[in-house]
Amino acid sequence: MMRAASQKKSLIRSVSKPKQGSAKTVQPDWRLLDAEQFLLPTYKRQPVVMTHGRGPFVFDSTGKKYLDFLGGIAVNALGHAHPRIVKVIRREAARAIHLSNLYHHAYQGPLARKLAGWSGMDRVFFSNSGTEAIDGAMKLARLFGRQADETPGTTAKKHRFLALENSFHGRTFGAISVTSTEKYRLPFAPVVPGAEFVRFNDVADLEAKFDDTVCAILLETVQGEGGIYPVSEEFWNRARTLATQHGALLIADEIQCGLGRTGRYFAYQKFPSRPDIVLIAKPLAAGLPLGAILAREEVAARVSPGVHGTTFGGGPLACAVALEFLKIVEDQKLLENIRTRGAELRDGLTKLASKSSLIREIRSEGLMIGVELSVEGGPFVTEAMRRGLLINCTHDFTLRLLPPFIITRAQVREFLRLFELILATAPQPASALDSAESADPGRVAHAAAR
Repeated sequence: MMRAASQKKSLIRSVSKPKQGSAKTVQPDWRLLDAEQFLLPTYKRQPVVMTHGRGPFVFDSTGKKYLDFLGGIAVNALGHAHPRIVKVIRREAARAIHLSNLYHHAYQGPLARKLAGWSGMDRVFFSNSGTEAIDGAMKLARLFGRQADETPGTTAKKHRFLALENSFHGRTFGAISVTSTEKYRLPFAPVVPGAEFVRFNDVADLEAKFDDTVCAILLETVQGEGGIYPVSEEFWNRARTLATQHGALLIADEIQCGLGRTGRYFAYQKFPSRPDIVLIAKPLAAGLPLGAILAREEVAARVSPGVHGTTFGGGPLACAVALEFLKIVEDQKLLENIRTRGAELRDGLTKLASKSSLIREIRSEGLMIGVELSVEGGPFVTEAMRRGLLINCTHDFTLRLLPPFIITRAQVREFLRLFELILATAPQPASALDSAESADPGRVAHAAAR
């Protein structure tokens, strides 16, 4: 009872306007109380109720407006309530929200064709989410690596996965098994066996760990949760060569950095060679849950009916919206806008960094930006929200910015104005960079490997 009473006090919100001359009426927001009582405590949510969005802005239940530079963590690439997306959702919801994958519908084939054209891959499998796509790709890698003379049910010679330090690939058992960040992985040990982690961008370590027992190397072309770190061309090229040499697959996790986020259709397209499998999700269906595995024909040829499947992946509503999303990116030339606005943001942040010792480094590709601080970033996220700006902090010290593809020059200027105020007024934690790095030696190793 005491805990419930404490929760109630912490979640009280003003939801009614006082009469003229009277004291403010304060009432509890029962939606927050219900969430506190009945939801699993898996998130540290801000104590506000978001009600709707429009373009790059979202609004809470008090009417407060926020400039959204988090975008549902790279999901809302077209902002909120894009009129073309809303039109498709209304049309398709009145036709068929779900149809079994035992039947064809009007949108899976055309969407697969469009994604193959964007990516240079040959075949597509639709999933519910990015983490489901990761698990499916791991299954394909094991399937691809198993030799014809190896008995099903036994451990194949080629069964090991290489992944990178500082990686994040999702929350299912397969995905956390190739996620190096220990807070996500260790509480659930033992995880799927056979995964080993390579030091980020360390070619010598990659060569030492790659042999004929590896079925795949899995990497984020640009690490997102890890703090916006791009894989180097040297590391990518060597991974491609070693995968080919040992008959393994190169799997590119583009769940956060793909589908335009870096100013290219896919982040790996800056490299001269292609992966064998590409994984996408987040912005694909403009906020509806949809992911996909894109694969070369040689990999797809190992698949037969019944080997893999999904109930909800690739439904007609989600696929119709995804097709419209891709068309909007093309029609509105959003890749050009991403590159232009991304450069403006980087230039503006660089100027702020020259005036503030709080900014240690800026890492960015397109509209995927990490601002590494010399102090912990949590207070800056809180101050930003107070001022009407949504950002988040990853790995304690890196502010992550993921604005929508439709962001304008004026909105970039408004962000920079707010961010300068936040740098000047956010409470400063006592911890200095040296003590932070001594508490997290992996952070030092990651920086040294760049």
